[in-house]
Amino acid sequence: MSIKHCDKHDCERRRLYRQFCAALVAVILLILLIVLIVWLVLRPTRPRFYLNGLTVACLNATSSPASYLTVTLQATIAARNPNSRVGIYFDRTDAYAEYKGQQVTVPTALPVVYQGHLDVSVWSPFLVGSNVPLAPYLAVALAQDETAGYVLLTVRVDGWIRWKAGAFITGHYHLRVRCPALLTVNGGQGSYGSIAGGGGNGYFNFQRAAPCVVDV
Repeated sequence: MSIKHCDKHDCERRRLYRQFCAALVAVILLILLIVLIVWLVLRPTRPRFYLNGLTVACLNATSSPASYLTVTLQATIAARNPNSRVGIYFDRTDAYAEYKGQQVTVPTALPVVYQGHLDVSVWSPFLVGSNVPLAPYLAVALAQDETAGYVLLTVRVDGWIRWKAGAFITGHYHLRVRCPALLTVNGGQGSYGSIAGGGGNGYFNFQRAAPCVVDV
């Protein structure tokens, strides 16, 4: 049995190849270590959201022959970057309204914005839904809520953000925001017919229900 030996040039190429691979792995590990150290030092915090206002221009429900809801709202949403060393890019962010888990308006795109350190951004999107089908139990719940004198909606913000620390920019992170909005019926006790007849501006008063919940 014969043993094959590499010639001088082949051995040199293999040695250089191994050195190159080792150096490349070392550089990658060093970069990852630097990124991890920077991330741990800066510790970026998720943005904070506030629902400052909700104006009801239209909230019309019909119950015959089927249940439909037509909604026109204007929300005032504020977002604050609590980081003193990290900026935030808001990319492809939409706002919409929900009633008891059902989306009742189409998504409205919010402007793309970069938030510097400790900056605050305010948006006032219109949230509109036309003849949105309602499940029978939701139509009954809406009638009961109005009779009780309040309607609880949820303003949602859904999109993608990136953090920026110096020249380093992270990949996209999924942003999910839930802002409860309590609407009290003006004049106390209401009825399903009055919602069907209009339920617009002045009929509902916005009451801040709870802070917005932010998940990233």
